Amino acid sequence: MGLGCGETAGTRDEEFSPCPVRPVPADCAPASARSDLCEVVIADASRATGVPASVLMAITLTETGRMQSGRLRPWPWAAQAGGTGHWFATRAEALDFARRLLAQGRTSFDLGCFQINWRWHGGAFSGPDDLLDPALAAGYAARLLADLHAELGTWEAAAGAYHSRTPERAAIYRDRFARILASLDTTPPAPVATAGAPFPLLTGSSAGASLVPAALPRARPLFERRP
Repeated sequence: MGLGCGETAGTRDEEFSPCPVRPVPADCAPASARSDLCEVVIADASRATGVPASVLMAITLTETGRMQSGRLRPWPWAAQAGGTGHWFATRAEALDFARRLLAQGRTSFDLGCFQINWRWHGGAFSGPDDLLDPALAAGYAARLLADLHAELGTWEAAAGAYHSRTPERAAIYRDRFARILASLDTTPPAPVATAGAPFPLLTGSSAGASLVPAALPRARPLFERRP
């Protein structure tokens, strides 16, 4: 996941790098108001899953962060497909983008605050519009991260796997995540206690990635983007 060029918050395996920011029309609501949509849902997702709020904030910033008034802020109407990231001005534009891709038979795209990939995770949602619901997206992303943390042992490792199971791709993402996390909170996040693997779409075996179907080989990215 993550809006690197050639990746998304859900299915990429390309090198993580910043994407160009799409300009926001001046007549739109203040950008900070939309960034708040990603931020205000984090506390509830954290309480429900035990994932530290700072970890969730670092993930959404790694995935969709853009500079606003000198601060890195998340963006709820972000999308990625075919290696190109977009920060749409409105929810309607982002949803229209997803629907046009589906009409073309393209299912691998990422949407929303946590860049969840439709191809691998769409079965957990009623439609792509759910990926643009910040509360639903935060809850889903938190459960994914909790299972990854239970498997891998640290939040940095969980973040890397959230992006990709390919070690070099995960490492690039993990390093950016760690820098953002450190800028948010100097206190290391506490471990989360999990009882088994509560998330039904994930596999808990060591034979395969926990965020993709069990039949996929381990080296395959957690979120894979294809044209």
